[in-house]
Amino acid sequence: MEASSSAAESLDGELTAAYLYRVIAASEQEPRRRRLFEELARDAESQAKHWRAALAAEGAAPAPFRPALRARLVARLVRLLGARRLTHALTAMKVRGMSVYRDGGPVPAPRSPGALPSEHDEVGEKHPGGAAAGGGGSLRAAVFGVNDGLVSNASLILGVAGAGSGNATVLLAGVAGLLAGAFSMAAGEYVSMRSQREMFEYQIALEKAELEAYPEEEAEELALIFEARGMAADEARQYAAQLIADPKRALETLTREELGLNPGELGSPWGAAIYSFLAFAIGGAIPLAPYLLARGPHALAASIVLSAAALFAVGASISLFTGRSALAGGLRMLGIGAAAGAITYAIGSAVGVELS
Repeated sequence: MEASSSAAESLDGELTAAYLYRVIAASEQEPRRRRLFEELARDAESQAKHWRAALAAEGAAPAPFRPALRARLVARLVRLLGARRLTHALTAMKVRGMSVYRDGGPVPAPRSPGALPSEHDEVGEKHPGGAAAGGGGSLRAAVFGVNDGLVSNASLILGVAGAGSGNATVLLAGVAGLLAGAFSMAAGEYVSMRSQREMFEYQIALEKAELEAYPEEEAEELALIFEARGMAADEARQYAAQLIADPKRALETLTREELGLNPGELGSPWGAAIYSFLAFAIGGAIPLAPYLLARGPHALAASIVLSAAALFAVGASISLFTGRSALAGGLRMLGIGAAAGAITYAIGSAVGVELS
């Protein structure tokens, strides 16, 4: 019964993929990519025959195929927005070949006609998303995490101070806001990264099962992707055949080229949680620090000055990722933070007056 259920699930997955491939092909204007998805649709339908035969051998009769609501919704979005904007959703639905929408040149060919790719050959690109995207992605996440903590806790402190609360109350509210925000960020990142990793692992497991069930079809799919990315047809088939001959390298390459993932960089849920906690806490500690070192109205003034300087620095740092002027980025972030602080201070003052 379990085997029959697995075969029925695989059959539905292949038919759903074929349906989506045809939708993508119909909306694709570039001839090589359109041909890729048309061929992938035919391959998926061929693989569906394999699972139909497996069900028939077990005496089971599959129900007539009808795309599920999710597949129909994604298909409609593809028709409206194009496949490039829906690569993650399509990959999650067992649609292969999304690597052709990533920036980059064609896949490198083997160095000699009979040579297998080596362990050091790069096939395709590393997956650009997630916490594991590398140093640049980690730096970007750190900057935005610090910014979140800085803006939210500075606004909280100004709101409480605006209500006329004493330094002890402001300090308590700031510490509570820092911890609550940091733990919330950490929990959110953990759940998000855990869900993403489980989805990636499931996709890789499916790819491994398909590679074991029908390696020739997988080699053909891989050759089509290489061809769509600029490699000559004969060369693409030869290269794909060489890769499929080594199961470990084949799985790594299929994972990269068909799923757009780097198998060794799926991201750590705990790492993402700790990273987010620390980034938010650092940002949240900046406006809070003067209340640990000063007393009276000087603490609020020092907090505002320190927060303003940090906001400008964060805005200037963000320009590293946007290509904008550092001065413009710093002033924009300072303006946003100042507006948030002024609004919360005014609300705090109004509430303080009402409660007094």
